[in-house]
Amino acid sequence: MDGTLADTERDGHRVAFNKAFAAAGLDWRWSVDLYGELLEVTGGKERIRYYLQTHRPDVETSGYTDADIAALHLAKNRFYGELVAAGEVPLRPGVKRLLLDARAAGLRLAIATTTSMENVTTLLEHCISPGAERWFDVIGAGDIVPVKKPAPDIYHFVLGALRLRPERCLAVEDSGADLRAARAAKLPTLVAVSDYSADDDFRGAVVVLPARRTPQQPAVSPERRRASTAHRPIAAWSGRALLRR
Repeated sequence: MDGTLADTERDGHRVAFNKAFAAAGLDWRWSVDLYGELLEVTGGKERIRYYLQTHRPDVETSGYTDADIAALHLAKNRFYGELVAAGEVPLRPGVKRLLLDARAAGLRLAIATTTSMENVTTLLEHCISPGAERWFDVIGAGDIVPVKKPAPDIYHFVLGALRLRPERCLAVEDSGADLRAARAAKLPTLVAVSDYSADDDFRGAVVVLPARRTPQQPAVSPERRRASTAHRPIAAWSGRALLRR
């Protein structure tokens, strides 16, 4: 979801977090670079807690509670929804066409994400189409599993609901941590690199698509990605790709 279907992180969630902090009278501000560091932690509430532990020990030791963090996260989601509704969080290029083509081909679609269901619904409704939630057979989101990515739990949940073996599916992710989650669930995985994940380790991916890729730019096999000496077109493997009926 975040970073894969849409460029949600830098100018979406980060901005919404800062709005929530300001509304609560806090002097916290997450810069673009700091947020890139915090993205190593999946889950918004978990990210706030990590920030307190690593950057604001004065606040952490004063007893900032789980309820306080949950309230901040709830406010963040409200501000994020306002940004999405205002058109400030765009889909990544080609995403809507890919989803439409997949549906036309009779492929089954699912979402496996650590973001909240509220955020998923808001993005689908405003950025894709009213009723787009129904395009997906299963949506696994938020706290539906106890352990978030890079643990594979959310993928196990979605695969179980789909009643499909992992080798019958293709995961699409944007970061090294998310790739590890998908591969731990034994899913073949395509990586569409985002701005924040350009330096991540993508070994184990089926193929890697560079950030801000143009239609003429070929995909890169992860083994040769850093050397940039060989490429493998997406068409070479797409016949065994997404979730087939």
